[in-house]
Amino acid sequence: MLQSKMLIDKDFQIAEVDPRVYGSFIEHLGRAVYGGIYDPGHPTADAQGFRQDAIEAIKALNVPIVRYPGGNFVSGYNWEDGVGPVAERKRRLELAWWTIETNAVGTNEFADWAKLVGTEVMMAVNLGTRGIDAARNLVEYCNHPSGTYWSDLRVSHGYKDPHKFKTWCLGNEMDGPWQIGAMTAHEYGRIANETAKAMKWVDKDIELVACGSSSSGMSTFADWEATVLDLTYDNVDYLSLHQYYNNNKDNTYDFLATSLDLDQFIDSVASICDFVQAKKRSKKKLMLSLDEWNVWNSIGTSRMEERWQIAPPEFEDVYTHEDALAVGCYLITILKHADRVKMACLAQLINTIAPIMTENNGAIWLQTTYYPFLHASNFGRGTVLRSITNSPKYDSKEFTDVPYLEAISVHDEENGTITIFAVNRHLDESMELNVDLRSFGETTFVEHIVLESNDIKATNTKQNPHNVLPHNGGHTTVDQGKVQAVLNKASWNVIRLKTTKQA
Repeated sequence: MLQSKMLIDKDFQIAEVDPRVYGSFIEHLGRAVYGGIYDPGHPTADAQGFRQDAIEAIKALNVPIVRYPGGNFVSGYNWEDGVGPVAERKRRLELAWWTIETNAVGTNEFADWAKLVGTEVMMAVNLGTRGIDAARNLVEYCNHPSGTYWSDLRVSHGYKDPHKFKTWCLGNEMDGPWQIGAMTAHEYGRIANETAKAMKWVDKDIELVACGSSSSGMSTFADWEATVLDLTYDNVDYLSLHQYYNNNKDNTYDFLATSLDLDQFIDSVASICDFVQAKKRSKKKLMLSLDEWNVWNSIGTSRMEERWQIAPPEFEDVYTHEDALAVGCYLITILKHADRVKMACLAQLINTIAPIMTENNGAIWLQTTYYPFLHASNFGRGTVLRSITNSPKYDSKEFTDVPYLEAISVHDEENGTITIFAVNRHLDESMELNVDLRSFGETTFVEHIVLESNDIKATNTKQNPHNVLPHNGGHTTVDQGKVQAVLNKASWNVIRLKTTKQA
């Protein structure tokens, strides 16, 4: 059996977890909205057409913030089309995904849905075909109490109280040639800064996210961030990162090592932010919003020959057990950067590259990736500890010195708990994990949750929705501040411990 060690000390702290790192994303793409959260013909649909079975599955994830309405969609979106009486709303050609947008769901409906699932809205504004005027008007419509044209228009639409959306994205992936209205870094930095000023003049309490590179693989990466921040630094609060991975080369060891690439990407962007801070001699440290991340195996595919449908299935990836392990590794990486990553959005939440799948007017089931996210969101609250780990390593085709153990610990002092999240990357051997946490005093075992499968390619489907499920039969013992656990081959593990509060 492989041997690994982990030292956890309550004083070795990275940062408090911002709950918003467990955010997600709903875009008008595929069946995320229509057929996903909104399905008026479904037996569980409420009076507004929202699926209650989907709401219950999402509520269990305890998602604190959801990005909306895009994504590429937002760069061609006229927000005015999605408010007012539904029967009077215009149908539009949607150019980002080549569909017809009915606008049956818009800003107010999404705000209602967000309340039903207990989440906040991260709103995005269109900087592709629109700009300052549309953005400031949308903030006024959503956040101003009343007494002005746009706020009174909201009131006339049946929403007396303002939505008070706090977090706003200044466009989406504006460096991408696929984006409607794509820009150079200088062009985007100028319009983003001027839009930010106007939006904050309407509502001084909002916080704004500027677009970083669409991925670390963009040829403009780093130069884009430096130029954009040079122009926007004083008026924005976060810089966005987007990153997707896949195992399309069918090399599992390579795939499970991609969290090391995410780690480097986050460090690089944080360094650029700090460079601009130093250059400007600013006291403000910019934080990061990883507001698109996931496994996306179908990335790059298209439906060119199937244009102008209404909510067709799109990017409905079927996730495997290895995908769940990768998602677990990414969640651990995000927690390791809790001092800089304050928001993160699993993209997306339902049907489109999502942990939750539905059938129009029919069944709902949970994919393998649902479970690591569920565990991290519910048990990963508190202070992330700077754990010291020692593990055997491997070399893959693309990566060297990859530890078989990927792990992090979170201490919730208020509730007196320690949670260890751990992935054993080895596909054939179990691993013994020895944890030293004597600095916490008396510690007792609560449970050891395991997600595992003998088939790395195992999936959950409509026909077999319970094929890959977590269990709490993991083997862990605790004795005088020392934990000994067995991490089965290719497994995601959640080890929950209880501490005795010391005077």
